[in-house]
Amino acid sequence: MKNRVKELRTASNMTQQQLADLVSVSSRTIISLEKGQYNPSIMLAYKIARVFNTTIEELYCLKENLENEY
Repeated sequence: MKNRVKELRTASNMTQQQLADLVSVSSRTIISLEKGQYNPSIMLAYKIARVFNTTIEELYCLKENLENEY
């Protein structure tokens, strides 16, 4: 699923490990998320969105993803 995790993380001058620590996952999980190879649980998506003070919809480009399905 397309997401803005890397964009927001780098704009915040945050490493993958720092983000991983903040949301209690491994850095490998963050790497997989950023590459679009892993779809997070709702709880993890919520935690990441909170770190960047945004919504899950904005973080994971849900509106854009839904529009592309049709």
